Amino acid sequence: MFESVRARLTLWYVGVLALVLIAFSIAVYALHAAILYDSLDTELGATLEETSSSFIQEMKTGAKEETASKDVLNEYSSPRQAAAIFSSEGKIIAEDPAQGDVHASLPDMSLVPPVEAELYTLPQGKPAEDRRVAIKRVEIPMTGKAYIIVITQAFDVVNRELRLFGFILSLVVLAALLLAGAGGWFLARRSLAPVVEMTRRAHRISAENLDERLPLTNPHDELGTLASTFNELLARLDDSFKQQRRFMADASHELRTPLSVMRTATDVTLGQDGRNETEYREALEIIDEQTRRLTRIVEDMFALARADSSSRALHFHDFRLDELIAETARAAEVLAGNKGVKVELGKLSATHYHGDEGLLRQMLMNLLDNAIKHTPAGGTIHIGLEKQPSRYIIIVADTGAGIPVEAQARIFDRFYRVDKARSRAGATEGGGGAGLGLAIARGIAEAHHGRLELQRSDSTGSVFAVWLPNRE
Repeated sequence: MFESVRARLTLWYVGVLALVLIAFSIAVYALHAAILYDSLDTELGATLEETSSSFIQEMKTGAKEETASKDVLNEYSSPRQAAAIFSSEGKIIAEDPAQGDVHASLPDMSLVPPVEAELYTLPQGKPAEDRRVAIKRVEIPMTGKAYIIVITQAFDVVNRELRLFGFILSLVVLAALLLAGAGGWFLARRSLAPVVEMTRRAHRISAENLDERLPLTNPHDELGTLASTFNELLARLDDSFKQQRRFMADASHELRTPLSVMRTATDVTLGQDGRNETEYREALEIIDEQTRRLTRIVEDMFALARADSSSRALHFHDFRLDELIAETARAAEVLAGNKGVKVELGKLSATHYHGDEGLLRQMLMNLLDNAIKHTPAGGTIHIGLEKQPSRYIIIVADTGAGIPVEAQARIFDRFYRVDKARSRAGATEGGGGAGLGLAIARGIAEAHHGRLELQRSDSTGSVFAVWLPNRE
């Protein structure tokens, strides 16, 4: 029953309230009891003073002590109180019949101090029969004789009132707890209603409808923050699934093109008799070119998978980053030279780095290959390294025609090509790219906790920058 948050909240609420109400009730009960007992003592004291004054007045008239005592007791006798008058030696002169054997439990009357009244509680066997006793010694001015006056009152009235008060107080506390429990349950249910709705909505969300979102009643409270965070997670998952679907579709399309070319070349070659050696050789060359293209696509996809995986899939070690840049630039000079493009290497200082050397080499080669493809003959490509206290910056700049503004936001998307028609034409001839080079380069940079960005691209050329963290 108490497994739900609603039940636990209600239980905690009622439990804390019960502790507060019980403590408050005990305090109120104790205060009320103190007031009642104090009122009882005040009433006893007033009766004692009146009885003492009346007895002294009676004795001043010359009346006998027995007569004066009985007259005073008859005057102040009441159902709640009883009185008795003793001599200074403790001998009973007169007593109220309702007094019973109270005098047997009284202290030694000879020890009662003069003038001052004393209050005692005398147990009579049961708490309900306990009595409160007020005792006072008085002296008759004319004779100098002393007497002791005793007034008693039972606790039964006070005890009955306290029992009734305690019973009413218990009912009030119980009713308050029941109302608090019902109210707490209602408030908890109402407060957790958004959670129930979020749970119901979340159960409906699957890979097919990741565009659904949890409702936001109040985006600024804790539940709203939770829903917003969950919606952000759904948005990221939605983007990832869309990217995965797009990647699978693009990969299938890229793989289908060379396979179609190979299938066509094979069907044509095998479908006609009397082929000479030259025709067979041309068909095999086409198949070889498309096989190489398939190999490049598969290798690029494997590189993407490594870059997307955790750092545990990478092979980190220490190496010279400046030497890696110089070696890659020299390798790119061969490709650039065939196209009439010059590769310039900036000034490099000795730079030690800890990372995956093979992947970083591929990242640099992809950037240089992209620059070579889009730089016309006679153009220049510049690669350099800038060392800063917290990072390294690798710059690859070309003097090509630049990237159209509308395409700059998507150049790092997988299988995206600025000129798809030209790329596909090149693909059928064994050249061109699959649109994975820049995506792989960015993935490798991010796998090293860095980033790759297009800094500038206009009619004068494009500038790419790689930021890598400096761990020295």
